[in-house]
Amino acid sequence: MPAKTRTSITSRKVSGKPAAKAKPPAVGADAATQPAPLPEKPLSRLALIVEQLKGPSGASIAELCAVTGWQAHSIRGAIAGALKRKGHVVTSARTDGIRRYRIEDAS
Repeated sequence: MPAKTRTSITSRKVSGKPAAKAKPPAVGADAATQPAPLPEKPLSRLALIVEQLKGPSGASIAELCAVTGWQAHSIRGAIAGALKRKGHVVTSARTDGIRRYRIEDAS
């Protein structure tokens, strides 16, 4: 059997053709070349909590857990930490044995 010979990268033939150039845009294709609008970004979980708490009756921990998928201690931590750090005034009231949280209006 004949011995295999190895070919180095430098010994391979390289095409003498110049690189392909991009085609110029067609006349009147301005609308077609506009980038597509980005899809609307879904609300973050903190934004969902703020949305629920700004409602007229506020929200309970159980309702916020159902909306976000978080556990109760995470909801309480978000209310006590992140929302207050963002400047929201969060109040709570116990009605019929259920504690409901609300974000007070800034006015």
